[in-house]
Amino acid sequence: MIKKYGFIALLIFSSFNHAFGADSSIVIIQRILEKDILKRANQALLEKPVTITSAHSKRSAGGVHDFFSEGDYWWPNPVDTNGAYFQKDGMTNPDNFTQHRTVMIRFSQIIGTLASAFIITKDEKYVAQAFTHLKAWFIDEATLMNPSLLYSQAIKGKATGRGIGIIDMIQMMEVAQGIRIMEHAEVVDKKDLQEIRDWFSAYLRWVTTHSYGIAERDAKNNHGTCWVTQVAVFAKLTGNDSLIEDCRFRYQTILLPGQMDKDGSFPLELKRTKPYGYSLFNLDAMVTICQVLSSETDNLWDYKTKDGSTLKSAIEFMYPFVKNKTLWPFQPDVMFWANWPVAQPFLVFGYQKYKCKSWLDTWQSLEHFPQTAEVIRNLPVRNPLIWME
Repeated sequence: MIKKYGFIALLIFSSFNHAFGADSSIVIIQRILEKDILKRANQALLEKPVTITSAHSKRSAGGVHDFFSEGDYWWPNPVDTNGAYFQKDGMTNPDNFTQHRTVMIRFSQIIGTLASAFIITKDEKYVAQAFTHLKAWFIDEATLMNPSLLYSQAIKGKATGRGIGIIDMIQMMEVAQGIRIMEHAEVVDKKDLQEIRDWFSAYLRWVTTHSYGIAERDAKNNHGTCWVTQVAVFAKLTGNDSLIEDCRFRYQTILLPGQMDKDGSFPLELKRTKPYGYSLFNLDAMVTICQVLSSETDNLWDYKTKDGSTLKSAIEFMYPFVKNKTLWPFQPDVMFWANWPVAQPFLVFGYQKYKCKSWLDTWQSLEHFPQTAEVIRNLPVRNPLIWME
């Protein structure tokens, strides 16, 4: 009906929601994004699966099924071309191996888009196409990815992989969330669904027990935030209640009180060479935790630190600089300063919670489908409709 009669149907649906107390913000977001989502989803119907087995780096210590990436800010030694790389913080080396990250992002975009289209249309052709890609990544022995990140963000001459490389796995969050949206469709093979869940369960066992995972969990900045965010999303998919509770606990006792200052800023992100981008990124991750893990009995949005602050303080701190970046009182980012902000998820999720219309208006005015690779990489929540349950 919505597809056939467009705006009139949306008005009727919105009025119905208002009358019966449903969340009309979902209808509003759908109206804003529907045309672009369906255009992108229909293109995704034509896309073939591409997994990490499509490319391999000679610098990887892993096999063809192991995800591999290199530390973004590490560069060859100009004095010794065969020697260990050295760091230029904030300066991305364009010659590092990024193909696995690129195909994972593509995978995430396809699944998130198809799941969004399924929400809008209820047409199971989008689900069937999504599971073609899901089976290639998680089931097909010729093309699947191993459920670990042992070789992520390696540094030539220094490390074959590092704990901080686990942050690359945030690109799988919309894959997991998309599965949750589509899992009850009639075209879904229950055996395939269970095998996919088993893959994520295996990854969760690895990331919560391996030394890399433990080190990333205990990181004090956005890395620790993103560990909790991805684990929370994957735990919801697999029904791992103990990990869900652990993520809630970590948000309340470690992340929010340990990272947010009284004014709502994140001091550790402001110290970086890209303080603006990192502040946006960490806030988006924090908000996603609240969006995923809040319940009627445990609403993380309302959780207060000892000084009485909630995550709303962080949104209120950052919002003026999103609406007007020229007000930013700190140093500009050393790279990609001109490419931020885009349609940050903290604005739309914050609107759904607090109904602050100016946040929604700003979100609507920004770029929803950015093309800059660095921005896409740091915007793992690209399809807000699938998160607005």
